[in-house]
Amino acid sequence: MFDYLLNEKQKQLKQEARDFVKTIPRQMILDMDADKIRFPREFLQEAGRRNLMGCRYPEKWGGRGMDWVSTCMVMEEIGVLGYIFACTFGVGAELVCDAIVLHGTDAQKEKYVKPLLKGEIFAAECLTEPRGGSDFFGTTTTAVDKGDHFVLNGQKRFIVGGEGADFFLVYAKTDPDAEPRNGISCFIVDRTDGVETKYLYCLMGCRGGGAARMVFKDVKVPKENRVGGLNQGVKVFNTMMIPERLGTAAMTIGAAVPAVDIATGYTSKRKAFGRPVAQFQGVSFQVAEAVTLLDAARAMIYTTARAVDAGIHDKQIRRLVSESKKFVTESCQKAVHNAMQVMGGIGYTNIYPVERIFRDLRLASIWTGTNEVMAMIIANEWYKAYWKDKSAGKIRDMEEDAQESLAADEKIFE
Repeated sequence: MFDYLLNEKQKQLKQEARDFVKTIPRQMILDMDADKIRFPREFLQEAGRRNLMGCRYPEKWGGRGMDWVSTCMVMEEIGVLGYIFACTFGVGAELVCDAIVLHGTDAQKEKYVKPLLKGEIFAAECLTEPRGGSDFFGTTTTAVDKGDHFVLNGQKRFIVGGEGADFFLVYAKTDPDAEPRNGISCFIVDRTDGVETKYLYCLMGCRGGGAARMVFKDVKVPKENRVGGLNQGVKVFNTMMIPERLGTAAMTIGAAVPAVDIATGYTSKRKAFGRPVAQFQGVSFQVAEAVTLLDAARAMIYTTARAVDAGIHDKQIRRLVSESKKFVTESCQKAVHNAMQVMGGIGYTNIYPVERIFRDLRLASIWTGTNEVMAMIIANEWYKAYWKDKSAGKIRDMEEDAQESLAADEKIFE
């Protein structure tokens, strides 16, 4: 129903994504959830062959020269297959590519971006470390300058694609004496000597994505594989927060849609007390709430995507992206909860995929920055914007719009 926001080129891309989703065999979905498939190479290869990955990047590097609205639309469609499909799709084609396209050299784009978007090679982003997740600037991974190369040592964990990636985007400390924000650099690290996939995690959901702990021991990284300036990894990190969090939110909608769709069909057919259970308000109102949440989530996604495309001020985008990630992921989790609830006991079994979707979407509010971190960012940016506008006299002083607003003795703050 949101197609009115899309132009004809975007509508065509949406249909291409839907056509692709239809080709994915049921057995692949089941085998990934059973961890029989550790990394979906064939899925990514076919997505690349169809030129569906990285649609917002320049055609010169393998994209389609489109925008964030198009990207969010594609991510939602891919998410219908399952959250992990969208995760693996987005990690390489959105997160890693974004860093290289925005901050890398033409040589890096030619060597890594073009074949990645074609589905010929695979990539993973290495951010989280064993000692902490959201504390990005507390990284203990190091890269020591040795003249014509760096020597990288450290560990990263919960790395989606760690099992199947051919190269990794790794953040490491390059100036141990600098303030944390000013001493980190970003590197492209090929799977070579010293790079080891040490441990594959047994996950509650989102299985089959090769989530691993990566160990880097005395890895030689050529100087030309540094992305962005020396000790300026924070600049790469800041731009990547958009695809990490906005992309996560968009794909969550797609992953929740099948649960609501299945619940709608089930409650229309399932009878109790002589009539379809959908005729009982206790059921239909929960479906109505789920549908409303999904539509509200889409509205927020498209609004934020358009703001990013329009180049709105960084601080406002930071808040909008954080709001989107928090609101959309929590709304989708609630929508899936409702879907399972109205289906009753059968929804808790593997007769329907709702139980898998429920498990998969639990990750949405945890990864790419927990929703508690999103709330912290939202509050911080909101308060700063409030006092900036207040000080500049840009908004009406609404505090005075009360009968006794001048009762100064009643306004005690300390």
